[in-house]
Amino acid sequence: MSTRGLLAWVTFVGILAALFLAFLYAPPDAKLGDTQRLFYFHVASAWTGLLAFTVVCVASIAYLRTGQARWDRLALASTEVGLLFITMAVITGSIWARFAWGTWWEWEPRLTSAFILWLMYAAILLVRNLVEEPERRARYAAVFGIIAFADVPVVFMSVRWWRSVHPVVVSAAGLDLEPPMVLAMVVAVLAFTLLYVMLVGERVRLARLEQELAECKRAWREEGGDAR
Repeated sequence: MSTRGLLAWVTFVGILAALFLAFLYAPPDAKLGDTQRLFYFHVASAWTGLLAFTVVCVASIAYLRTGQARWDRLALASTEVGLLFITMAVITGSIWARFAWGTWWEWEPRLTSAFILWLMYAAILLVRNLVEEPERRARYAAVFGIIAFADVPVVFMSVRWWRSVHPVVVSAAGLDLEPPMVLAMVVAVLAFTLLYVMLVGERVRLARLEQELAECKRAWREEGGDAR
């Protein structure tokens, strides 16, 4: 079995394990009941989104230093996949807030900083679509990726820096959860991380094929062909 196939199977098993632990193993919350089960996927998607944008920052710095296209492809893939996960975090957080706080949205520090992060990375993809010249597009996206990363630590630390209605799950005192809940959360985080790695790997591979196709078309046009 290839590495890609093995990763796909491990990810599939991890997602099944996360679903089993979240819906059948972990007990319901004393206050929120079964609604609390959304928490495991909310935390996992938020963690994966922040991880993805950290990778974007590192890949962007590497591209600006080396000019190698592989770093730009990694930054692009991680931006797209990271935006998907942070969107899931915002949506699941909003649904959770409806049951926990009685409102779909609260402009408190964690939700606000996460929404700003979502906007900044959506803007990076917009820039990539607006700039046609490949090298200039990659440079602009890299600079935007580094600037946007500044919001990542703000999102993570917001509930610690400012008073907020958002719960603090992980603190200096440890996890404020029962052991079965901790297990469900950890497995969900691992499963989503594997899913991120798999999706980014596939997107990088697709981006490389797109680049090779574009180079073939350019070479064909230079030889007088009609590549469309």
